[in-house]
Amino acid sequence: MRATDGSAAALDGAAFDEVVEFTSGLIRIDTTNRGGGDCRERPAAEYVAQRLADTGLDPVLLERTPGRTNVVARIEGSDPRADALLVHGHLDVVPAEAADWSVHPFSGEVRDGVVWGRGAVDMKNMDAMVLAVVRAWARTGAKPRRDIVIAYTADEEDSAIDGSGFLAARHAHLFEGCTEGLGESGAFTLHLPGQAVYPIAAGERGTAWVKLTAHGSTGHGSKPNRANAVSRLAAAVARIGAYEWPVRLTGTVAACVTELAALQGLTVDPRARSFDLDSVLGKLGPAAVLVDATVRNSTNPTMFSAGYKINVVPGHATAYIDGRVLPGGEDEFIATMDALTGPDVAWEFHHREVALESPVDGRTYGILRESVERFDPEARVVPFCMAGGTDAKQFSRLGITGYGFSPVKLPPGFDYWSLFHGVDERVPVDALHFGVRVLDHALRTL
Repeated sequence: MRATDGSAAALDGAAFDEVVEFTSGLIRIDTTNRGGGDCRERPAAEYVAQRLADTGLDPVLLERTPGRTNVVARIEGSDPRADALLVHGHLDVVPAEAADWSVHPFSGEVRDGVVWGRGAVDMKNMDAMVLAVVRAWARTGAKPRRDIVIAYTADEEDSAIDGSGFLAARHAHLFEGCTEGLGESGAFTLHLPGQAVYPIAAGERGTAWVKLTAHGSTGHGSKPNRANAVSRLAAAVARIGAYEWPVRLTGTVAACVTELAALQGLTVDPRARSFDLDSVLGKLGPAAVLVDATVRNSTNPTMFSAGYKINVVPGHATAYIDGRVLPGGEDEFIATMDALTGPDVAWEFHHREVALESPVDGRTYGILRESVERFDPEARVVPFCMAGGTDAKQFSRLGITGYGFSPVKLPPGFDYWSLFHGVDERVPVDALHFGVRVLDHALRTL
């Protein structure tokens, strides 16, 4: 298959074969990240490093912990005065239970025009697209305007301490000149009634994972205990779980709501006093999924631990809360947690990462939008804020503004989002071909 548009000068037929081959090949390398350091990305890192080296690049393999390998390479641009661009993807994946799948999750099987396996959408597909584009450039002699730094990271599916966090803290020199970055979770097709939409991530909620600890008096379970640690903690967890966080619209989310409403023929002003978010979300239909998780901070209780015997009142109890914070929302989060936990329960951040927001009215976002709409002219691109986070958080410490841009064109009925960390994760071959075209055009135009 050969590109037949303006990207033909940079892509050759081999690029479309290789993106499928590399997606399948990376899926077959089991890089399951079970947390707590239980992962080994090195075989996948060696796989991508060798294919980068084949183009004449000099990839560097870096580890904080043996086996937790990252790969970084730099492609020299034609304009030495231009800022550099980072393109990053992670090599680890979340666990998959083979018995639940239609195919083995690490088979990388290509069946009926679809590549199956863990990582097919999160995010070995993007890893493969980058490889295919870079190798095509080497064969055709194409060269980007800016230096492009390619980073394949470890540990994104846990704390990133062995991946992007390690790279940003210990190897910042490898990203010298990088001002912007492209990563995961954006530019995929969301089919709405009568309109295909591609959301590009221009923001991320911050991570605010919280540990709660309650202390009390130990004693026999048959006797009254007015300082019961379990009761104190359970009450605090119940308050946190039931709390309705107030709506706070960031610039990215306001822009998303406005543009989605316009596609429905509605004119809205999210900054107006009379703006009724619930009413607007009700009119957006399935498009509301792009905003309903990012209009406020959130706290979800996830873990509770206490005691060791049914007739013994323990002296302490602990719980964990998955908290997420909007850009600019951390002060409110802290004050609210102080109030909800009360005097008998202490809380602390278990894991904390910054919220992000990137411009949607500048050159970079405009090029990303144009690159998608160039290859799917009937579609529309909108900005959105991710409910969770990516390696863009760690790279932001280096002054790098991030966008979620992993382009794939999907057929109607293909529920891409449900496949992130889901069963029977898969990606159509045609979607990979589309992604190669869009990514090539975007990177060379940027």
